[in-house]
Amino acid sequence: MAWQVGGVGVAAQAVAYGFARYGYGLFLPSLRDRFGLSTSVLGLVNSVSYSGYLLALVTVGALVSRLGPRPMVVAAGVSARIGMVTVAVARSTWVLVVGLVVAGMASGFSWAPFSDTADRLLPDRTRERVMALIPSGTAFGVTVAGPLALAARGANWRYAWIGFALVAFAMAWYAARVLPAGRHRGDAGGNGGGNGGGHAVTARWFLRPAAVPLYVTAFVYGVIGAFYWAFAVEAVSDTAGEGSPVAPLFWTLMGLAGLSSVFAGAFFLRLGLRLGQAVLFLALSAAIALLGLAPGALGPVIASAVLYGPAFMATSSLLALWSYRVFPEQPSTGFSATVLALGLGTLTGPATLGAVADHYSLRAGFLVAAAVALISLAFRPPARRSEDDVTRRQEAGVVSRER
Repeated sequence: MAWQVGGVGVAAQAVAYGFARYGYGLFLPSLRDRFGLSTSVLGLVNSVSYSGYLLALVTVGALVSRLGPRPMVVAAGVSARIGMVTVAVARSTWVLVVGLVVAGMASGFSWAPFSDTADRLLPDRTRERVMALIPSGTAFGVTVAGPLALAARGANWRYAWIGFALVAFAMAWYAARVLPAGRHRGDAGGNGGGNGGGHAVTARWFLRPAAVPLYVTAFVYGVIGAFYWAFAVEAVSDTAGEGSPVAPLFWTLMGLAGLSSVFAGAFFLRLGLRLGQAVLFLALSAAIALLGLAPGALGPVIASAVLYGPAFMATSSLLALWSYRVFPEQPSTGFSATVLALGLGTLTGPATLGAVADHYSLRAGFLVAAAVALISLAFRPPARRSEDDVTRRQEAGVVSRER
């Protein structure tokens, strides 16, 4: 069962993030030329596209305890397919934006439900390893998207998006076959809006003190991640020249390096969440700064890709594990709030830092983003796993379920 849950989770993230979400950044030079958009407008379009992401997150938070994870993940595949087909056929900027918004909903639907899926189906000894593995699907998607962009350069970019849409359809079919129907057993006693212990999910439940550093870290991660994914290829393309294969190869290298995040579970088991967070955000800051300092130099560009890919993917795993420990009694609802904080960051990042880049330079935007990444070092996970989360799981009847 661990292989099935992990497999569909990896596939869902590959489609939702590797294709539907980050495909915009990969094809940004082609979209800029086709639709005649400035850097600030490109950043604004990217931020607007995250509105679908936020809408999907709110939907997951409200419905996953009532419907279970399967409808949410299938919805991710359907929205990705519809949105990416719309992008492929877009002839005007507003149609492009509509397609990006609908495609962006996939990333909101696809990730958070797996907290409940893992909690429901997997034993304690493998649960957190699978939860850490699932975000690595983004790396697989990015790795596939890079060569596809290389083959579909210039006016052929639309064919790549059609290919993405076909894969999204296959993922939705696979999720419908593998994931269980029905809601989490721990939610059965409530009205769908409560946790497994029968307590109402209120604002105070979401704003427990242990959640505040988690939300801030997620927000910062969203700001810097959205900007990098949106403008990294633009920075590399500007210096490499039009028609150069450097940008797609840079993207592919980032995905290949990110595949090492399949070992994120072992990474956090060895270092713990606290030290792991520090290592990852220092690596993210360095990777972003390299594109600000020398986007035209091959060595720094390679180093940026090799640093950013694993650090970004593993930070997704960090958020999933950290959130699970903060909200063990109703994992998907709590993780939806965590990803909502991330989503607010993604909404803020491209528009704000894109405006900085437009006013000063793209290189300045990357240097500011690198500085923003360091803010997270002031908001740390607990030094060790809190005993309180075990108590809450026992109260919720989660630990007592023997598998």
